[in-house]
Amino acid sequence: MKVILTRDVPNVGKDGEVVLVADGYARNYLFPRHLAVVAKGAAMKNHEARIAREAAKGAAQLSAAQQSAEKLTGRQFQIVGRAAPKSSRLFGSITEADVASKIQDETGVIVDKRRISLIDPIKVTGIFELTARLHADVIVPFSIEVVTPEQLEAREKARLLAEEKAAKEAERLAAIEASKKAQDEQAAAAKSDEPEEPAEA
Repeated sequence: MKVILTRDVPNVGKDGEVVLVADGYARNYLFPRHLAVVAKGAAMKNHEARIAREAAKGAAQLSAAQQSAEKLTGRQFQIVGRAAPKSSRLFGSITEADVASKIQDETGVIVDKRRISLIDPIKVTGIFELTARLHADVIVPFSIEVVTPEQLEAREKARLLAEEKAAKEAERLAAIEASKKAQDEQAAAAKSDEPEEPAEA
């Protein structure tokens, strides 16, 4: 069956592309999730009109998309989700809208949520590799880390503990250095107090 994708679908195609897929895949997966429409009639006319509009706006959009891509490429964004204590399963989920909002808050780049390669909402903590399509020719890889307040608190405790340990170690090394310096000074003072031996005739 020929369909027009209304979202980027990994391993299938990009938003706006006309692709050939199995009937069952289209009916059971793409259509229920609003990821595609059948490629015929009004949908096909709208698709062609959209391609013409995008081509006209292309050059300016490409330049803007490339500038935005520099702010996103390789970045990791942290999203805090709520979960039961000691659980990695979230209450609720993280959607592409949450990801788009986080990107805008941290970088000022506005990304259409439908251009983010997150098909199913995230329901567990962890790091997820995603892409954002800012333009037909500009696809940017980035990642998000989903954490809980409990995990952040544990990290902060570990960081403070490490800082405290480092400070104690620095203090210990400084004490050893000071002690060594004092010993060297005492040895030098003792040597200068010794009477000089008379020169042999």
